[in-house]
Amino acid sequence: VDVSDEQAMEKLAEKVATEYGVVDVLVNNAGVGLSGSFFDTTPEEWKKVLDVNLWGVIHGCRLFGKQMADRGQGGHIVNTASAAAFQPSKALPAYSTSKAAVLMLSECLRAELAGQGIGVSAICPGLVNTNITATTRFAGVDATEEKRRQKRSTRLYGLRNYPPEKVADAILRAVVRNEAVVPVTPEARGAHLLHRFAPRALRAIARLEPPL
Repeated sequence: VDVSDEQAMEKLAEKVATEYGVVDVLVNNAGVGLSGSFFDTTPEEWKKVLDVNLWGVIHGCRLFGKQMADRGQGGHIVNTASAAAFQPSKALPAYSTSKAAVLMLSECLRAELAGQGIGVSAICPGLVNTNITATTRFAGVDATEEKRRQKRSTRLYGLRNYPPEKVADAILRAVVRNEAVVPVTPEARGAHLLHRFAPRALRAIARLEPPL
């Protein structure tokens, strides 16, 4: 399903509830990548990133979360944010903005649903070896350069080789322990600490050129 399509998501929620019942654990994980400076990023590119990364989460939480709340038996919502939610970068203004919004949405929803026995966790991985780099768009460059950067990013993530299975393990722990914000990879945990205790250092790092 296209998570940015409100009507499609409504139909999915209805279908799942009818065929399987109300979900106990919801994981909003769909996301797209976009790299490029703020002024190179077009309104259309902004809309695409926000439609999937933010509105997809909103639709999932609103539709499936409402079913959980109406059932009255608790549950858990997991929203995949990113270390980019609290780690600014001059190369990721649109992506980071979408993930920061997911993080804050999760915090707000967690407060609202706490009295109904529904936990909400924001998962914030760093560099994880998934396919997102192969489809990440690069604003302000031609198709040839974009393909080169995609391949380079994929190679870097492959060398980092942090497996998605470890993120899955972190999600399971977050659900069991009802954790609020979960930085997963070592670089994500480091950035989260800097965000809390040394934000000026994090802002200085944000000015560095990305390895693309």
